[in-house]
Formats: sequence, C-alpha cells, structure tokens
Amino acid sequence: MPIPTEVVGSLPRPTYLQKAFADYDASKISLSDLQSEQDKAAKDSVERMEATGSQLVTDGEQRASSFATYPIIDTLGGAGLADNLKADGQYFAIFDDGHHRQLPRLTKGPLKYRTYASDYFKKSKPYAKKCDMKQAVIAPSMLYLLYPLDGEVEGYPRSEFVKDLVNECEKDIRTCFDAGAARVSIDFTEGRLAAKNDKRNPWTGAHLLKTFVDLNNQVLDRFSAAERKNIGIHTCPGGDCDSVHSFDVDYHELLPSMFQMNAGYFLIQLASEKDKEKVYKEIGETIRKDANGVKQVAFIGVVNPLDPNVETPEQICDAILTASKYIPTDQLGATDDCGFSPFSIDVKPKHGSPDFARDIASKKISNRVKGVQMASEKLGV
Repeated sequence: MPIPTEVVGSLPRPTYLQKAFADYDASKISLSDLQSEQDKAAKDSVERMEATGSQLVTDGEQRASSFATYPIIDTLGGAGLADNLKADGQYFAIFDDGHHRQLPRLTKGPLKYRTYASDYFKKSKPYAKKCDMKQAVIAPSMLYLLYPLDGEVEGYPRSEFVKDLVNECEKDIRTCFDAGAARVSIDFTEGRLAAKNDKRNPWTGAHLLKTFVDLNNQVLDRFSAAERKNIGIHTCPGGDCDSVHSFDVDYHELLPSMFQMNAGYFLIQLASEKDKEKVYKEIGETIRKDANGVKQVAFIGVVNPLDPNVETPEQICDAILTASKYIPTDQLGATDDCGFSPFSIDVKPKHGSPDFARDIASKKISNRVKGVQMASEKLGV
C-alpha cells in the first residue's frame, strides 16, 4: 500500500471572502451575502484540491471563523457569540511576530456548540466530484480554555463543564462521519504550546498537557477501534499570519505524551523543524503499534505553509525516505506542517496576499502528492 498522504484542512481565504467577513461584522452586508461568498470560496477550494491529485480533500475551512472558534462564533469579529460567552477571555496564543489570538470567556453554563463542523461539511460535500472529503474539528483541550483558569463559573462547576464539553466534541466528530466524512482530524496545536510556559500567557505555565491528553482521550475512547483508525490528531507550533507560537519548544516535551492519545493517526509539523531526524527517531520510538486496538500512523510534515517557496517533489521524497529509516513504513504518512490559514482573517504577509498564497498552497499540495508517489515507489510500498 502506498504511503498515505492528506491535507491538514485550511486554505487561505481569498481577498473577496476576507472582505465579506469584515463587511458582515461592520453590518455592511447581510448574512446571506456572506454565505454566498463562502459558498463560492468553498467550491473553488474543493476544485483546487481535486486538481492537485489528492485522494482526500476539504473545503479549506472557508466558512469557519477559525479552526478553534467555529463552534461558538460566526466571525473573528464576534458575530454570533452566545450570551453566556464574553469576548474578554484568555489568549489562546501570542505569536512570535507579536500578534495574538484571544478566546471568549464562559460566564455561565451550559456549554453548547452553536455550529458543528458537519454543518459546513454538508454544504461542501456536493462540490467534491472525484474525491472523498475529510473534516477537521477542534479538540476539547482547546475549548477547555473557555473556562476561567482560576476559580469556577457560578452555578456551573468545572466538572459539569467538562461533561458538556466531551459530549459536544463527541457529537462534532460523529456528525461529520454521519454526513459522509472519510476521515476526521482533531486540531491540537495547543499541545506544544502547553509546554512553553509563556509568562505573558498564564495558562501555558499551568502544566495542562496531561489534562489535555486525558480530556482528549475521554472523547476518543467513546469511539471503536475501527472508527479511531480514521480519527487523527494534528500538532504544530502554530501557523497564523505566517508566524508561529511555540516553535522554540522541544518536541520531546510533547511527543511521548501525544502518542498516549488513542487516535489512529497523527499529522505532525516537521518540514520547518530544524533537527528533523531527531524527531523522526523519537516518533519511531514512541508511536504505538496498539493504541487500544488501533495501529497509529505518523503523517510527517513535508510542506511548510508559512514559506512561499515551493518544495519540489524530490525534496519531499527525500524527507519521506529519511523518515522511513526511523519510522516503520506501515506507520508512516505525509502531510503539510499546518493548515495553510487556520484563521479567516489572514493577509499572509510573507506571501504578499492571500490570493497568491492560495495559488502557492495548490502547488505545494500537488508537489506533496507527487513526492509521496516517488517515495512509495522507491520504498516498494
């Protein structure tokens, strides 16, 4: 069987869509006007991915406010925020270029999703004419940060919040499969950030990695081994506005714990990593052959979405061949380091424009597909 490969999820939103998000927040256009632009961008995203030769495609998350906030707000400007959430929550991350992304704060219970990822998936599935589709969802560990770090929400103890959170996350995944998703991957970028201990961002110093892993397993363990084979975990040091939030954290702080999650596969940023072979080796040593009935597969990052330079198929092939020295080929896959634009408003500064970044993303994905084919042939799989 050839080395498997798949996209993480997002593509840069085109300029016209980013303008529509801003205009909707400013009450210049209606929700139906925004949705029309989202439909247009989602259709174009699916068609672009199918043209790359990918066997598994997404709609580029064109309808989502962000990978992290789609269940609770319609736009990054705050449209659609429920009355039990306030916009003044803790920072999710402070990025190396100085910008930050902030989460809402839960003020009363219960926690209920406003939107499920399957709501978007159902709208986009008819656009896929050649390929199966996957869907990305947010990890419960990210939304755990909606609850105040210290103290409790009056009348809504943390234990009740966690029960509701796990139920909602399970529903988010199940409804994607019910809608026809071939795979569902869970975004877990907060995993590496949990080991950073950034004094500007208190939750990163609260030693939450084990809490995150245990919480994510509460959701994963509600699925059978056959289902978990197609449930993945994505990790990266961030990827927003062509900047990162935890690249300085040694992967060793995350990897042993990460593979304790009972997912079937992992999408792991590596193309931009400085010492790739060190990480390949540790992946090979810690990935599990049996995670409660499922063999784990490591999809190594071979494409850097933050860099406008396009990796060649030969470079991608070489990365896979090197990784295969440390990771068994039956547990090896290839992916992109991160979503190409996880937040709906992102001008892609290193690329010059989000429209150019969309074109570059297509070329990178196409070359990844070609490079994986080359590596599969050389490895005889």
